[in-house]
Amino acid sequence: MGRTIPSFRLALEMEEREWTPFRNALDKKDRKKFDDMFDIPRLYTSACSYAVQPVRLYPILMSILLHCYKQLVDCISQVRQMMVVVGIEEEEEEEKEEEALPLP
Repeated sequence: MGRTIPSFRLALEMEEREWTPFRNALDKKDRKKFDDMFDIPRLYTSACSYAVQPVRLYPILMSILLHCYKQLVDCISQVRQMMVVVGIEEEEEEEKEEEALPLP
């Protein structure tokens, strides 16, 4: 019997092909960014494969979101380190805002 859900690599290629008309409607600079965005799920192939979702866009979007979230957390950490180096203290309001966002 055959597989009901294709491997994630094949599913990613199929999904990317389905978005070709959208991609072609973008400006050249945005096409490059779109292509880069579709490269992100390739970094998380194992996790996406284990997710086994019938809607193949779900693990693709989750891997892109995770990657962007990790970059955001790294940027926040770098800004905090820079603030310490230049001697800027965080105000109480910023700490309250930080509590609202569940960042590590």
